Amino acid sequence: MTSENKRQHERIYSLNLSYICLDENNNIVKQGMGRTLNISESGILLETHFPVESEHIIRLTISLEEDLLDIKGKPIHVRSEDGGKYQIGIKFLDLDQNAVDLIKKYISESGTKDLTNMDTDK
Repeated sequence: MTSENKRQHERIYSLNLSYICLDENNNIVKQGMGRTLNISESGILLETHFPVESEHIIRLTISLEEDLLDIKGKPIHVRSEDGGKYQIGIKFLDLDQNAVDLIKKYISESGTKDLTNMDTDK
């Protein structure tokens, strides 16, 4: 059986992230910790406990093993999940070459390990 992947970049699954949600005037609207469901060279799928508006900008601090990346992104879709959680698809904006290189390195070294089904409470 073959599955067709229509994504531009391969997704890698991770867990560590903090974020700040900014309005159009760069005022902080929300901030917190989120669970990274997956990451690619072009974006991230973030799980939060409240929705983020599409007009906001998200400032992410992502831990890729020993490296911390500060990345700006734009929400492109929000899905409500069971238990009052939200999945937010975020497209990266204005990535510098160092960030791109670190993400590519993390993806190539990590493989495609799905952490969305891990029980982190045990």
